[in-house]
Amino acid sequence: MSNRPVDPGRISGARQWQHRFLEAHVDQVRFPDGSEGEQVLIYHPGAAAVVPVLSDPRGPDPQILLLKQYRYAIGGTLWEIPAGRLEPNETPIACAERELLEETGCRCETLTPLTSLWTTPGFTNERIHLFMATGLTQGASAREADEFIEVVPTRLSEVLRMIRDGEITDAKTLVAILYMSGFTGVLEG
Repeated sequence: MSNRPVDPGRISGARQWQHRFLEAHVDQVRFPDGSEGEQVLIYHPGAAAVVPVLSDPRGPDPQILLLKQYRYAIGGTLWEIPAGRLEPNETPIACAERELLEETGCRCETLTPLTSLWTTPGFTNERIHLFMATGLTQGASAREADEFIEVVPTRLSEVLRMIRDGEITDAKTLVAILYMSGFTGVLEG
């Protein structure tokens, strides 16, 4: 038996399904231990999400814009931040600016990168880049036909309470807000 490291990865596979921006593949893969198996992978172009901050984010209780948005997949509404998928050849920062305008009607003076995350790496390569937008100015929103959104200005203390009490359950929103808030107030009270 060789001690040489095994190079895990795709051996073969084929696209099983495609719709607009998603592709589903069934691949034969080699795992890190050298064994082989089958994996389903949903290819996604990536996305960006943004925490829109109406007031100074370093202030005592900044106000942010939350979205109450209908989501068919869960059969109801979720509290979220503006987000959307990357268009072909679009950078994450350009996507964040576009989604901020489309979903809230706001433009921003500054867009600060927070972090990025893999949404569900067990079956998709979707990665969301998270930003914080400050210096907001109001414009006109341009929502897509399947977007049913209510924009709700909310104090960060209230948003953190909503997270603690399980009212905000959207993963990208949780991570972005906790990240931008520096995790303050979450474990207290």
